[in-house]
Amino acid sequence: MLVLASMVSTYDNGGRWRKPRAREVRELDAARHNAADRALPSERHLEPLGEGASAAKPLGLVWVITSYPLVAAGLEKILEDKADVRIGGSTPAGAPSCVVLYADGAEGSLSGALRRVRGLSQGAPLLVFGPRLDLDLARAALENGADGFVHAAMDREQVAKAVEVAQKGELVAPRQLLRYLLTKSKAPTVEDLSPRQREILGLVAEDLSNAEIAGRLYLSESTVKQHLRAAYKLLGVHTRAEAAKMLKSRTRDF
Repeated sequence: MLVLASMVSTYDNGGRWRKPRAREVRELDAARHNAADRALPSERHLEPLGEGASAAKPLGLVWVITSYPLVAAGLEKILEDKADVRIGGSTPAGAPSCVVLYADGAEGSLSGALRRVRGLSQGAPLLVFGPRLDLDLARAALENGADGFVHAAMDREQVAKAVEVAQKGELVAPRQLLRYLLTKSKAPTVEDLSPRQREILGLVAEDLSNAEIAGRLYLSESTVKQHLRAAYKLLGVHTRAEAAKMLKSRTRDF
């Protein structure tokens, strides 16, 4: 599914909002391509607020899900002037106009939590609220079907604005996530490694053991292992042989 630019809004640390460029939209769409459970704006059926809700509040009924009392109190304080805020894991009376789910970065638990909440939220937009600007968490939230990501370092006005934007059917994302996705979309190469990582991989390609590399470079063996783990992760490989092959291929290209 293509995400139209008119359906995406991004924010920065200064509280400014803008529509992303076409290439940025494509990257956000790629990050969300497996989010089959996300309800399209046309598929959302936002019911009138339930009995006891304040119809005068423009953001309607916002359901906040967190097990942390301080997080709950903070979000309630931020939204109380504009929304009827309900806290807790139990489905509130009346259909929510937006759901805010707190997540601390555990991607596996986030995926399951989003599925559960999506099944209970009656198609309402779903925002993930993180403790900080965590781009890995933001990406995981979008990949698992969230309608946006907000975090505790944002101004209160920005959080309320994010809820409003999500209710209009737009995707909410931090501006930094766009640059992050553009960087991640580039295939990793040996040139992306640090000089030390390339040096160590060069010795791996010469069939030296970690102990021998440590002795050659006057490093501890644990330091060598740390550099290798970081290099493997960046290159997307899992073994010494794969990493050495990439290095040798790059050398042949020159």
